[in-house]
Amino acid sequence: MSVKALYPGTFDPPTNGHIDLIQRGAKLFEHLTVAVLRNPIKNPLFTVDERVEMLTESTAAIGNVSVATFDGLMVDFARQLGATAVLRGIRAISDYEHEFQMALMNRRLAPEIETVFLQPAGRYSFVSSRMLKEVFSFGGEVAGLVPPNVLKRLKSRMSGQ
Repeated sequence: MSVKALYPGTFDPPTNGHIDLIQRGAKLFEHLTVAVLRNPIKNPLFTVDERVEMLTESTAAIGNVSVATFDGLMVDFARQLGATAVLRGIRAISDYEHEFQMALMNRRLAPEIETVFLQPAGRYSFVSSRMLKEVFSFGGEVAGLVPPNVLKRLKSRMSGQ
């Protein structure tokens, strides 16, 4: 059976934890669409287009991965794509409660779509985009926690160029 999956998120910015999940998810599914949520309520560092570019560059070598954008209900976008699975990452117990509630609501809205949880590699289990941006903004070193193309954009953005 072939399964198409969706990996939704804000990815502001994409981290190596995200890339790890994308690489591993690509091995589980026929096709994996990484879906960048357009959420104007959040105050993103990067535009949606910039996040799509960074993810596209970071996943270019993975043949069965594409990057798209969406707004509205994730399950509606999953149906539009013909996806029958949603990939979600869980770093810690604190993620689990939120993700569990979201998965149950999604199941209620779209019982034909399954949620699959993966843990990132241990070396990335503490990394979140929010924490990464904060550490970087105070001059902390984040090399090895984001793909090189993302690090370059972070440096450019933070230096005001």
